[in-house]
Parts: sequence; structure tokens; C-alpha cells
Amino acid sequence: MKKTLLATTLGTAAAAALGAAATRSGMPWFQKLDKPSWQPPPVAFPLVWNPLYALIAYGGARALDRAGDGRGALGRTLAANLALNAAWPALFFGRRSPRLALAEIFALNAANLLLVRKALRADRTAGLLLVPYASWTAFATVLNAELVRRNPE
Repeated sequence: MKKTLLATTLGTAAAAALGAAATRSGMPWFQKLDKPSWQPPPVAFPLVWNPLYALIAYGGARALDRAGDGRGALGRTLAANLALNAAWPALFFGRRSPRLALAEIFALNAANLLLVRKALRADRTAGLLLVPYASWTAFATVLNAELVRRNPE
């Protein structure tokens, strides 16, 4: 598992780094958006995402090591998921397009469901480790939709 965990950790770290590079919550553009009162404060996001990325790396590695003949398909699913994960901040913050980011996060949610399903098939614990990630992304989708509603382009 060490080799697989190293690979999933590197992949997850790359997605996190790409997302972080695009994320600038202090940007004047972002500060001007009308936000709901229930939006978490900026400090909450790294506090949530760092453990989620650790769960993705570990849960992904555990599932891959137990996937047998499905390892390749699961690996591609995880890679596609991480690419979608990294793309959202680039669309939202980089392109300054909550609407485009909302369309993308729907694709990410579908990818999350597929990833959790495949991981559960490989190993129940691995699949359950990915549920908080899918749940947080679902919450982020609702928040993104509310930002689009409040801030028509």
C-alpha cells in the first residue's frame, strides 16, 4: 500500500496545489459578491479541505489496493475526479465565473458519486472514507448555486 499511497498522495497534493493557486478569497472581485450568512468564513476552507484531501489520498489508495481487476478503472476515476476538483477554483476564482463553476461542480458531484461507488465495491472502509468529501462538495454546490442566484452575471 505504501507505493499506492504515495501515488494517491502526490495526485491529491497536485490537485490541492492547483486549486489553491487559483483560490484568492481576498480578491476584491470575491469580496464584492453578495454572500449568504451561512457561508463559512475563509479560515474554514483549509481546515476542511486539508483533512478531506488526506481522506481522498488514503481512501483512494486503500480502494486501489483492493480493487483487483477494477484497479485501472478505479485509478482513472480517481484521476478524473481530482482533475475536476482542481478545475473548480480555476473557473470560480480564476475566470471569476460562479455560473461556469456551478456547471463544473455538478460534474464533480457525479464524479464523486462514481468514485464512492467504485471505492465501496473495492473496499467498504475506503468508500466510506470518501463520503465526507462527496458531502462537502454537495454543500459547496448549494453554496455555489446561492452565489449565482445572488450575483447574476
